[in-house]
Formats: sequence, structure tokens, C-alpha cells
Amino acid sequence: MNLPGLAWRFLWARPLVAALNLALLTLGVAAMVFLLTVGSQVDRSLQRDLAGIDLVVGAKGSPMQLILAGVFHLDVPTGNVPLAAVDKLRAQPLVARVVPLALGDSLRGYRIVGTSPDYLDLYRVQLAQGRVWSAPLEAVLGDQVARELGLRPGERFAGSHGLGRDGEAHEGTPYTVVGYLQRCDCVLDRLVLTAVDSVWAVHEQAQAQDEEDLLVLREEREVTLMLITYRSPLAAVTLPRWVNAQDALQAAAPAVESARLFRMIGVGVDVLRGFAVLLLMVGGVSVFIALLHAVRDREPDLAMMRMLGAPPWRLALLVGGEALWLAVLGLAAGLLAGHGLTHLLGLMLARDRSLALHGAHWTPEELWCIVGVFGLALVAAAWPAWRAVRLDVTRLLQTPR
Repeated sequence: MNLPGLAWRFLWARPLVAALNLALLTLGVAAMVFLLTVGSQVDRSLQRDLAGIDLVVGAKGSPMQLILAGVFHLDVPTGNVPLAAVDKLRAQPLVARVVPLALGDSLRGYRIVGTSPDYLDLYRVQLAQGRVWSAPLEAVLGDQVARELGLRPGERFAGSHGLGRDGEAHEGTPYTVVGYLQRCDCVLDRLVLTAVDSVWAVHEQAQAQDEEDLLVLREEREVTLMLITYRSPLAAVTLPRWVNAQDALQAAAPAVESARLFRMIGVGVDVLRGFAVLLLMVGGVSVFIALLHAVRDREPDLAMMRMLGAPPWRLALLVGGEALWLAVLGLAAGLLAGHGLTHLLGLMLARDRSLALHGAHWTPEELWCIVGVFGLALVAAAWPAWRAVRLDVTRLLQTPR
């Protein structure tokens, strides 16, 4: 007796019921896989972007906005701070490293960031080709920027004013590509990096009407944000308080603000995860009811199989085989749909120059999801299989059909 083939035919003998059960299991698995893959990648990306940054300092405003703009480059900054603030922070004995960031321009939606080579050291990213900028208007491209735009060392481009796609191009001060970075799966992948002097030169050239204006602009030079690394744990207690006491400065601790962000996002994720579990449970109950009715409807057929020599355990395997077929099909469709949705979301975010998500990403938690679906199918099949084993063959064969 070919039990898998017979279980398959029994399963699709009632196609509408089988399709409903399959749809419920697929939706539950897809929702769970989607949440697991997206959550894992977002968490890994955010943790990677926060590595080595103890404090973000910028203009007065929202601390969360400072983190989103200065670390993740997902928001607009709160403003600019005087260049003298960089020297003040570097003079602090509790500060090990200050990485200035100057924002304001972009390249086809990718942000141009004026900074120092310490920014690369912060993320321990190596060059894939070329060299680091050593003069104004030299640029190094992140991996995603280089791949999408196709720019290579030696080529030139003009930045656009603003952080969007529709800003006015600074054609008079083009950048020269001198290198591009290895892929790091971090925020640097989607940035164009250059010297802070480059950002100043571009905007001073665009705004100055004469030499006098140019001198005034040079005296009023500013940076947008500063990324701070502490020299000792004592700085976490005293330095933010000192920064916030300054008239033009605001401190934001990435650890605190990211925890707030995760709590805000976590509520919605927990609700969606609960909904996915509910779908799986409803699917399990539906499979149980369908198998129970199937056993009741097929009692004469099962009794005939017993009379022809089939032992009770084969009948139990037959009923369990239907549930396992549903589990296999639901898992295959659910995994494909979950990773497909992740890929689509990644394409949408890539178009917006946001976080990188990949549909091919797998998480260890998905193994537990697979085990859980098979376990749910076996539990749903347990009582119907027991009923099939306990059939009264003599009574059923004597009952007229």
C-alpha cells in the first residue's frame, strides 16, 4: 500500500476543504517568516550601525531625530552647530574620538556626507578599490552606491542640494570618485563620503557673491553632527550633561534612544506576531476538524481496508499523512511567500535609499517555525488517527450503505 500516494488522494478528495486549510497554514507561516526575517535584518543592521558610537551631538532638538539623522541617515538633522564645538569636544579628556559629519547634499537620493577617515575606522570598513579622499571634492562611494550608479575611480559627478532627489545640482563644483568601499551591510553602503572641506567648498561657492562673502562664510563654518566615542565609562555620566548645558548643543545617547525605538516598534511587531500565531492555531483547528470529518465519512472505506489486511497503525499513518501533506505544502508556500514579501519590501526600501533587506536571508528561528508547523499538524491528526484505529470493523461492514 502506497501510503503517501493514498494520503495525497484522500487529501484532495475534498479540494475546497484542503485549499482552505492550506491557505490558513500558508498565511500563518508567511506572516511569521516575514516578521522573523525582517526583524532579524533590521535588528542586525541597527546594531551594526550603532557599533562604536557612544554619543551623538548636534543642534538643539529631538534626541531621537539626532540618532535617526546622524547614525542611520533616515531623517533630516535638527540643524548645524559651530565648528568651534568640534574643537571643544576634542579637548575633553573623557572623549577618545570625535567624528564630524556635514550633511546637506545628495547624489540621486544617496546622501553626501562630509567627514573624516575616522568614520571608516568606526565601522572597520576597507576599500574595495582606489584610495581614501585626501583633498576637497574627492569622494569615496559606499558599496550600494557604486553598484547602482556604476561610478568608478576617476569619474566625476555633481551633487544636488538637499537630501532628496530633486535638488538643484552643483554643476560648478563636481566631485571626483577616488575609491569605493567593500560591502559592510551597514549605513556606509548607501553613503557618498568626502572631506568636510568639500561640503564647505560646494556651499560657499554656491552662496558667495564676491570675495567678501566668501570670507564671511569661511568664518561661519559649521558641521551638522558629531559622533563621539568615550575614553572611559565615566564619560557616560558627565559628558551628556555637559553637552546639554551648552547653548547650541544637544546630546543623544544611541543606547537610550535605540532602546526607545525598539520598544515603540516592538509593540507593533508583537501584535503582528500574535496574529501570525493565531492564524497558525486556526489552521491547526481547521485541519483537526477536516480530518475528523474525513475519518467519519470514510469509515466504511477504512473498515474495508482493515478487512483486506491493513493493520490499525497503517490507518493511523494514513490520517497522519494527510496532515503532513498539508504541513509540507503550507510550509513550502509560506516560506516562499514570506521571503518573497521580504524581498519586495527590500526593493521598496532600496528605492527610498533606506535600510537594506534581502529575501534570501534565513534565520535560525525559522527552523522552530518549521518544527512547530509539523508538530501542529501531528497534534491535529492525533485524535482523528485514534478514531481510525478504534473503528468497529464488524459493525461497519454489517451496516448497509
